[in-house]
Amino acid sequence: MLVVTTNDVAGFRTTEVLGQAFGLVVRSRGLGGNLVAGLRSLVGGEIVEYTQMLEEARRHAIDRLVENASLMGADAVTAMRFDSSEIGETMTEVVAYGTAVRMEPLLAARPPASERAQAAASASSEAFTAAAPGEPGTFGHRTHTP
Repeated sequence: MLVVTTNDVAGFRTTEVLGQAFGLVVRSRGLGGNLVAGLRSLVGGEIVEYTQMLEEARRHAIDRLVENASLMGADAVTAMRFDSSEIGETMTEVVAYGTAVRMEPLLAARPPASERAQAAASASSEAFTAAAPGEPGTFGHRTHTP
């Protein structure tokens, strides 16, 4: 499932807005993790134990968001955001939320811009070579005779 932070998706049209979808996770570090993190905070720098916990919580929140949107019948989630807060002194809540939508492609797949430019240049070249020498408007046209 496509999950984006933008309101629109290039090349697609939203056909139906199904509503808000979310995924919620509440995490707590164990006593050992809190002790190690507390010691690291005395020295300064990144507290790896908490960084890993929050990264994992975000991944699980997105997984739950996708599951919730799928149950709603969505093809995608737009305007996805994260929010987090502390619950007491030992727990962190992470929520991923967005708008569950159904989408469809705007047009049949178009070739990349570079391929379209090459095709246009090729067509222009073919038109030039197809013109008869000496025909007005071509490089073969003479303005005077020697």
